Amino acid sequence: MAPYESDDSSTNAGEAEDVRAGRRKAARYVVPVAVMGVAAATIGLVPALADSGDPDLPKISAQQLIEKIAKSDVEQLSGTVKISTDLGLPDLGGLESSFASGAVQGPDGGSSADPSSKLMELASGTHTLRIAADGPDKSKISLLDSAAEYSLIHNGTDVWGYDSESNEVYHATTSKSGAQKEQEDVPATPKELADEALKAVDDTTSVTVDGTAQVAGRDAYKLLIKPKQSGSTVGAISIAVDSKTGLPLKFTLTPASGGAAVVDAGFTKVDFSKPAASTFDFTPPKGAKVTEGDEVQAPESSQKSDEDLGAGLDGLEGLKTIGEGWNAIAEFDTGGEGVPSGSSGNSDVDGFLNSLGDQVTGKFGSGTVFSTRLVNALITDDGKVYAGAVTKDALVKAANAAQ
Repeated sequence: MAPYESDDSSTNAGEAEDVRAGRRKAARYVVPVAVMGVAAATIGLVPALADSGDPDLPKISAQQLIEKIAKSDVEQLSGTVKISTDLGLPDLGGLESSFASGAVQGPDGGSSADPSSKLMELASGTHTLRIAADGPDKSKISLLDSAAEYSLIHNGTDVWGYDSESNEVYHATTSKSGAQKEQEDVPATPKELADEALKAVDDTTSVTVDGTAQVAGRDAYKLLIKPKQSGSTVGAISIAVDSKTGLPLKFTLTPASGGAAVVDAGFTKVDFSKPAASTFDFTPPKGAKVTEGDEVQAPESSQKSDEDLGAGLDGLEGLKTIGEGWNAIAEFDTGGEGVPSGSSGNSDVDGFLNSLGDQVTGKFGSGTVFSTRLVNALITDDGKVYAGAVTKDALVKAANAAQ
C-alpha cells in the first residue's frame, strides 16, 4: 500500500484499504506509446498548474482526495480542453512529411477519419479540443485546427469520425452500450490522464495534497504524485481536482530532467449542465467518402486491477517485465536484427537515426538507445528491446543483468 503523506494522523488500515479500492476504480486506461514503432511505454501527463488564485477550501487528506476522484459521478458536461505535449523528439531530418502522409491515411491506407490514427496527433504539439458528454452512450470530441476540424461522436450504438479537411467519414458500431474503445485509445481529457497516473500509485510513490488552485473558474485541490525511486524519467504529476464534483480539471507531468512539462492538459471552460441532444447527432455530409469499420466490441471490464493489467501484459508473446513501479522496463525480442547505424546511404534515414539514437555498449554487446523526454528504448544489435519511462543508464543496466 502506498504510504500516502498527509497531515491526517488518524488514517487506519481500513481507510487505507478503501483508498486502494478507490485507486483501482479510478484506474481505467493503459496507453502504450511506440518509440520507432517497437518500444512501448506511457503517454504522459502535464506541467505546472496555471493558477488564477488560491481558493480557501476545507482541509482534505491525500486519501480523501483520491477517494473523491474515484467517487466522481459526473456524466454530463461540455467544455474546452487545451492539451500540449512535448516529448522532445529531435528533428526528423526531412522524414516528417512521409510520416504525416502515412498517418493521415489511417491504418493500412484506410480513411483519414479513422480515430485510431487521427487522435494520435495529440501525442505532439498544442491542440484545442471541444468535448461534450451525456452519460456513457453519448460523447463528442472535436479536435480544432486552424482551417479544419475533426470530430469523433459516440451516440448509442454508432461511432462516427469526420475529417472536414478531407471530407471523409469513418463509421463503426458498438455491440454494447459504453463500448467507447475508439475514444479510449488515446487519453484526451484530464480525467483520462489522471486515471492513468493513479494506476501507478503504489508503495514506490509519494502522494500529497499540494494546496489549491482555480481552473476554468472552478475551485480545485491539487494532488501531487512523485516517484520515490531514482532512475525514473518522471519528475512529478500534478492533478487539479474540482472541489465539488471530484472531476480532474487539469493534469501536469513534469520530467525528472526539468524544463517544460511533457504534457499539459486542462479545461479552459467547463459546464456541468446537460448538453443539447443535437450535439450528438451526425449525418454524413453530401459527397463525403464513408468508410465502414469493423464492429467495435465492448471490453469485458473497464476496471481491471493492477494485477489483472500486469497479467495481461505478461501474456503477450515474448514480453517480460523487469523491475516494478515507476522503474518497470518492458523486455522483448524482435526476432531479428537491431537498428542499423546511420550509414545506410539514405541521407534522410541516416540523419534521423543519428539524431535520435545514442550508441551504447555493455555486457550485452552493443545497441542504440532512442530517447524522448519521457520514454526511452534500448534496441540491441541482436534485436532485443528494453523500454520504459526510465533513464538510459537504467536500460543498459537491465540489458546487462539479462545476460
